[in-house]
Amino acid sequence: MTTTPETPAIPAGYMLDAKGRLVPETMVKPQERLEDQTVRKIIGFADALSAQIGRFKGHTFEDVATFMDLLADQYGAAKGGAKGNVTLTTYDGCMKVVVQVQDSITFGPELQVAKTLFDACISKWTEGSNDNIHVLVDHAFQVDKEGRINRSALFGLRRLDIADAEWQRAVAALNDSIRVIGSREYVRFYRRPNGRASWQAISVDLASAVAPANEGEAA
Repeated sequence: MTTTPETPAIPAGYMLDAKGRLVPETMVKPQERLEDQTVRKIIGFADALSAQIGRFKGHTFEDVATFMDLLADQYGAAKGGAKGNVTLTTYDGCMKVVVQVQDSITFGPELQVAKTLFDACISKWTEGSNDNIHVLVDHAFQVDKEGRINRSALFGLRRLDIADAEWQRAVAALNDSIRVIGSREYVRFYRRPNGRASWQAISVDLASAVAPANEGEAA
């Protein structure tokens, strides 16, 4: 029977059950043995494909980084600068690679101060005329089922052009509450038959692929 690094060697003629017990194959139903073989076969292919995608992911980021370093060298700029969004396109305009950097953020204790200040603004303003803003504030600070604040609504409050000193303090507290706790790179691929056609995405799921240990730095 096939084993993995997570499972011990199993003697011939036995199968390991979910409780870690050795069970003679003769005592396992034929359909259960067939199900076991089917899953192991599929997972074997999935592991190989995941490793291949992981290597491709690492090589892709390395190739883009190398190109950006060569470009920096051409213009006398420092190599290996801050990573950012970049799009590389073929000369005929029919293929492109898009690398995007997405920050992972959370909110600090200043967020509660911001909510208090926003509420104070609304309570002192004339009733009725600011009902819509009151709804916006309440919506922004609502917590979803996963316990997360409505980020898009919070950032929408920052864009409201309200010339009120207390409102501006609330926005400042909101800005100070934002913590960038990490970032992740994503890469997407597109092609089209000619320069006037619409782009079509090439479906490759890199977001969940795990690069091999020796290439983890590129992921």
